[in-house]
Amino acid sequence: MDDVEKAILISFDESGAIDSALKSQAVSFCQQIKETPTVCRLCIEKLCFCRHVQVQFWCLQTLHELIRVKYALLSLQEKDFIRKSVFSMCCFEAIDDQNNNAVRILEGGPAFIKNKLAQVFVALVYFEYPLIWSSAFVDFLLHLRKGAVVIDMFCRILNALDDELISLDFPRTSEEMGVAGRVKDAMRQQCITQIVTFWYDVVSMYWNSDPDLCSGVLDSMRRYISWIDIGLIVNDLFIPLLFQLILVDGGSDQLQGAAAGCVLAVVSKRMDHQSKLSILQSLQINRVFGLLTGDGDSELVSKVATLVTGYASEVLECYKWVNTDDAKGVSLELLNEVLPSVFYAMRNFEVGTTFSIVQFLSCYVATMKSLSPLREKQLRQVGQILEVIYAQIRYDPIYRDNLDMLDKIGREEEERMAESRKDLFLLLRSVARVAPDVTQIFIRNSLASSISSMSERNVEEVEASLSLLHALGESLSDEAIKTGSGLLHELVPNLLSTRFPCHSNRLVALVYLETITRYMKFVQENTRYVPMVLAAFLDERGIHHPNFHVSRRASYLFMRVVKLLKAKLVPFIEKILLVSLQDSVARFTTMNHISNEFSGSEDGIHIFEAIGLLIGMEDLPSEKQSDYLSSLLTPLCHQVEALLINANVLNPEESPVKVANIQQIIMAINALSKGFSEHLVTTSRPAIGVMFKKDLLDATGEMPEQKFCHCISFLFVEVLFSLFVIQTLDILLQILVVFPKIEPLRNKVTSFIHRMVDTLGASVFPCLPKALGQLLAESEPKEMVGFLVLLNQLIRKFNTSMHHIVEEVFPAIASRIFRIFSTKELPSGDGISSEEIRELQELQKTFYTFLHVITTHDLSSVFLSTKSRGYLDKMMHLLLHSACNHKDILVRKACVQIFIRLIKDWCTRPYGEEKVPGFQRFIIDGFAMNCCFDSALDKSFEFHDANTLILFGEIVLAQKVMYEKFGDDFLAHFVTKCFTSAHCPQDLASQYCQKLQGNDMKALRSFYQSHIENLRFQQNGSLVFR
Repeated sequence: MDDVEKAILISFDESGAIDSALKSQAVSFCQQIKETPTVCRLCIEKLCFCRHVQVQFWCLQTLHELIRVKYALLSLQEKDFIRKSVFSMCCFEAIDDQNNNAVRILEGGPAFIKNKLAQVFVALVYFEYPLIWSSAFVDFLLHLRKGAVVIDMFCRILNALDDELISLDFPRTSEEMGVAGRVKDAMRQQCITQIVTFWYDVVSMYWNSDPDLCSGVLDSMRRYISWIDIGLIVNDLFIPLLFQLILVDGGSDQLQGAAAGCVLAVVSKRMDHQSKLSILQSLQINRVFGLLTGDGDSELVSKVATLVTGYASEVLECYKWVNTDDAKGVSLELLNEVLPSVFYAMRNFEVGTTFSIVQFLSCYVATMKSLSPLREKQLRQVGQILEVIYAQIRYDPIYRDNLDMLDKIGREEEERMAESRKDLFLLLRSVARVAPDVTQIFIRNSLASSISSMSERNVEEVEASLSLLHALGESLSDEAIKTGSGLLHELVPNLLSTRFPCHSNRLVALVYLETITRYMKFVQENTRYVPMVLAAFLDERGIHHPNFHVSRRASYLFMRVVKLLKAKLVPFIEKILLVSLQDSVARFTTMNHISNEFSGSEDGIHIFEAIGLLIGMEDLPSEKQSDYLSSLLTPLCHQVEALLINANVLNPEESPVKVANIQQIIMAINALSKGFSEHLVTTSRPAIGVMFKKDLLDATGEMPEQKFCHCISFLFVEVLFSLFVIQTLDILLQILVVFPKIEPLRNKVTSFIHRMVDTLGASVFPCLPKALGQLLAESEPKEMVGFLVLLNQLIRKFNTSMHHIVEEVFPAIASRIFRIFSTKELPSGDGISSEEIRELQELQKTFYTFLHVITTHDLSSVFLSTKSRGYLDKMMHLLLHSACNHKDILVRKACVQIFIRLIKDWCTRPYGEEKVPGFQRFIIDGFAMNCCFDSALDKSFEFHDANTLILFGEIVLAQKVMYEKFGDDFLAHFVTKCFTSAHCPQDLASQYCQKLQGNDMKALRSFYQSHIENLRFQQNGSLVFR
């Protein structure tokens, strides 16, 4: 063993016994050997005499790389030497006949060495066939008489040629596609007929004595059928042989499967559809149908199933494309013959990755539309299609426990099935449109079959049947569901009245509730079923289901049901609240009830939204309304108070739990309020407010604790209830004092105030000063955004009624904003994270929106108050900078609109008294020049952009407003700067003045845009273009 062999063996060592440094040295040495001029001779020599497979593999790999990468650099002698040597090895010949110790690597060599040798052969074919080495395949055929070893090697070469060059299953470069075409053309002309003859001779001679060899030959043949003359295979010799091999009793599964693969390749070959139909008809494929009754796990049955489904798919394609009635009749006859076996295969076997069950069945269902009305045979086929869908959507029982517990395996299986079912349910809806009666009968029967077994062992069947019924609802119109068309009048009542033994299973329980919800419009029209619906949602099948995921989902679905049925539930409210939901509500009014699954989420509070919808109806007597609200809100508020009192003594482990409790309670109260409209609490029930006002205060003017708790029940009723809102909000605002830095709690309190604004209307005003003050305290940029959004909502809803409140909070807001944005540009640098920059950008945009809302709702006088006036100069310069330079065009537009409103509000008329000293001069010198002229000249001002055009329209409007308010003072200054200084003709300035003084805004805008574009084009030297 020389150093080269030693280095190769060390480099391939995976035992870990070799020192890493030595291994690295060996790898480096081997790499150096590859770069030597004599490396090809060295490799051939080692292949002739070395028996170590590692050395053989390294040499073959090196030769392959040498040919693929450096072929053009090799000399003619080297190419000839490599070609002859490789050919001799492939043909089981010794390169050196004089040496008795020569090695034949085909003799007992492992498969991976033979495959690598085949790759080297194909690399030579890539560069040399047919121009240089024209006899490569013809010469090889002469050596096949040497027996199985050479035949096997020839098949490996054909397979490698397909993998490396011909097959379109792999991405190819345009060069590779060209070489592949050249090789195929040469083989067709020169040798493919001899190769096909070789295939036939070997298989017919050795199929009984050497089935493994014949299987390899047929596998190679299958790859080539797609591009050779089909007549070489479809003839009186080969097709009978292939079917003989498929149907032989007691034969090799591998050989039978290989023969089936060849027939499938014939079936799948691209050709004229009329010719294809003739071939399909001649195959008499019904001969293999009987093989499908065998063991579904065997290779043969799987291959035959793939063959049958592939055949059916091709027949269907022929039916779609042939033109004559006779051809369509033949294809339909073939299709009817094969479909029963196809349906059987689809239900019971894997039919191959290249065949799409849904695609095939969808195409077939589409053809059924042209056969309307369907005959009995087609109706039976519809039933079989539904059987396939039913089988495909069923879960495998081996995943039952995983799916019920929803562990990692269960989640993955559920996600996989959800993705798979999308297409299957689309197919179901197509079938339902073609044959609605058959579809509904099938679903009814599948449900009846599932119910009749009454066993927990049929979980998957029950779940699949319910899923079919649920999916069917998506193909039905609201009217069809309402009237119970077809069998729905039978299906829905049966669904409501059935209690499945497997109802404890998570999947069954979930799809059962989802299906009831899907058909709720039927119940809406047939109110006698309302008690059954309530029972399904409120007993152990729904909200009281032992599985957390089911009870959580049931709460949400019940809320949707309440929204739909609403007034029809009034007779049942007392039973729902005092009996069915009492324990569920109690979980929220008991300390430490939050589980890890509920913590921090809105799941579980849907039950409060449902209750709010129920007790917020005007159909409910006001006394009942107050009692129900009191029983719900009083303990919730007490719990918050208790949690806040004990907050100071919490240890670190307890604090997150308490925070989660508080968060959940706020969400529950918020959800409860969604059932109460502003009209109800401010208009339709004033008597309730009067009644509680009478008892609200005792003789000392103080509110007794017991009365306060009772008052909370009317939190959302009438303007007079603002006192109770203040008390409740006081409690919630204390949360921000105790937990000032807990963002989720702050968000929930803010959301509650948003809700109160929508629910109470103007009655919320007494609460606002303290609430806004508390929210503003210690707020970070992210929280400030939420605060400004709340103020925007208030201003938009109450307009000038908000003047006093905005006037009070604006100085604090301005102080905070200008402290954060101490310069006109956003902070940046190594110490600022991308998330912080994003938050600051969001705050800046929201602040501009806030200023815009103030000015557009007649509140601009807020900026002139004594406390706010000190921020006016900073605000004006910030607005001007953003109006000219902000990257967001919509922000620039908002800033221009703010200036327009301020000009209208603060400037009376030309030469009138100046309301804000210096403002007019700032507008003319700063805003008019910088924003209305200079910024429009900027190359980034893109007139092809729709938003930029809108901004430009606002800029032109601003000029019009400035002229109306400032008169000639503005006109003279602007014309001098924008026209005269730009060396524009005098008549152009005169035209501008005429347009500005006229009433045609469209003409003014068009003129000014043309003027700006001309100035850009001219690039006048007196102007500075940015």
